[in-house]
Amino acid sequence: MTEPVEYDVVVVGGGPAGENVADRVRATGLSAAVVESELVGGECSYWACMPSKALLRPVITRADARRVPGVRQSVQGPLDTEAVLTHRDEEASHWKDDGQVGWMDSIGARLYRGQGRLRGPKQVVVDGPEGEHHVLTARYAVAVATGSRAVLPDIPGLAGAKAWTSREATSAQRVPRRLAVVGGGVVGVEMATAWQALGSQITLLVRGGGLLPRMEPFVGEHVADALTEAGAQIRTHTSVASVERSDCSGPVTLVLDGGERIEADEVLFATGRAPRTEDLGLETVDLEPGSWLPVDDSCRVEGSNWLYAVGDVNHRALLTHQGKYQARIAGAAIAARARQVPLLETDRWGAHSATADRAAVPQVVFTDPEAAAVGLSHAEAEAAGLRVRAVDYDIASVAGAGLYGDGYRGRARMVVDLDREILLGVTFVGPGVGELLHSATVAVAGEVPIDRLWHAVPAYPTISEVWLRLLETYRG
Repeated sequence: MTEPVEYDVVVVGGGPAGENVADRVRATGLSAAVVESELVGGECSYWACMPSKALLRPVITRADARRVPGVRQSVQGPLDTEAVLTHRDEEASHWKDDGQVGWMDSIGARLYRGQGRLRGPKQVVVDGPEGEHHVLTARYAVAVATGSRAVLPDIPGLAGAKAWTSREATSAQRVPRRLAVVGGGVVGVEMATAWQALGSQITLLVRGGGLLPRMEPFVGEHVADALTEAGAQIRTHTSVASVERSDCSGPVTLVLDGGERIEADEVLFATGRAPRTEDLGLETVDLEPGSWLPVDDSCRVEGSNWLYAVGDVNHRALLTHQGKYQARIAGAAIAARARQVPLLETDRWGAHSATADRAAVPQVVFTDPEAAAVGLSHAEAEAAGLRVRAVDYDIASVAGAGLYGDGYRGRARMVVDLDREILLGVTFVGPGVGELLHSATVAVAGEVPIDRLWHAVPAYPTISEVWLRLLETYRG
């Protein structure tokens, strides 16, 4: 048996959240080991954020240009598919992690490649790709940052049909002539937008009544209109009963609940995520394999004094930027506890307490038009029993929208807490609105009173002037 190697902190998972835990604890002088079974940099770098946005950026750029007189005639042709896919490959570092490994070395963290599993409190065993076996012991903490994986529903025929998940959708090397997309959430609508623009005929099958159901209803309506105008077919209130595919290189047939059959060259199931904890050794510390890991606000697993969980795996907010935020919190808390300093004595800026992953979570959906939201929707606020008012404004009526060209369509909403006169949530949909989101996040996270927001003067002529119009509408 290999002799145990001791570190102050052992991080299982080398994606963005795990990297940030290691970075924070190393900055305080603690030693750290990181265990990664795939590529250092994780899902975001190779199969999610970076490749998906690389696919979508040309789509959105062309759409923006087509609205502007003097430019639109120059961009009427198809996208250069080969160039788009080549750039996507570059943004995904050609699925090699040399750069990320170099960064890990630069901060002084030790990388172990292989499958990491807990073996009781503060101990992690690592089985390497070439039969190596390591036993790592943590003096202070083990941080789990293994992320989440795509879930395929239990549908007859699906297991052998070679269906796409988000990974295949962001890394495919050819454009399918017909692509069926099952699911109307973020992954579904972003990939429908990208592959439709690259030449696929998209059929989008949605179980519910609309797209992006976790955002304000008007967001999904705007995105659905744009996808339909681009040539996609959207079928709501539609469920897939079974999948048929006899040859993995041939077409796939989706059989719907009513018996209707839809044929495509590929099918993407974007129907949810599950935690990557099924092979983590959780049973050795009295936790359930395959479960989400509930944590307190320092990201320490409930009932433990040494185990932390950051990123998707704790199920608080499944977004890369939120996972990195949680990792910064956890790293600071681990370091403070290692020094046996009460957290409240060193928590000058709330550095040891994650709160922004609940009430002020920002998200941008990179469709055309873009969608951006932070905080609660109107329906969520009402469901929470709060006395609220939704204030809407047509972004096309703002002078700056005209500079985006002809036919700007967009809408903004702020949800006002009428008792405290602060913003609980803000939502935008329209070209360019992603860049409005941080101002909204500051207003929501900071609980800025509306009478102070009135004195935050937006520049003219920009679409950020919608802030002034929302406040004027609220004040009447």
